[in-house]
Amino acid sequence: MTQDRPTHEAKFRVGQVVRHRIFDYRGVVYDADPEFGLTGEWYEQMARSRPPKDEPWYHVLVDGAVHTTYVAERNLEGDETGDPILHPALDVHFSGRSGGLYVRRARAN
Repeated sequence: MTQDRPTHEAKFRVGQVVRHRIFDYRGVVYDADPEFGLTGEWYEQMARSRPPKDEPWYHVLVDGAVHTTYVAERNLEGDETGDPILHPALDVHFSGRSGGLYVRRARAN
């Protein structure tokens, strides 16, 4: 008999502005994984606080930078400043802002 694992619903949405609880940077979520999706080597080197792998992780465009990050849900909180995000890839992923969220750009097949 197998036991079903609990499903964790993502707390943040694509297009939502977030703030990192530990490193205090802002960014916008451009993709989300239901659980950790990178390599064990990456986790060992980068995820120093050892957040759970079986909860949502987010791909984030970092405000005022050119890089992106991959962050566990427990290390993020919503950002309520209303300030825009400045990132060179913003227009690649989003077409604008509406209702406090960035609007995901339609993907062509």
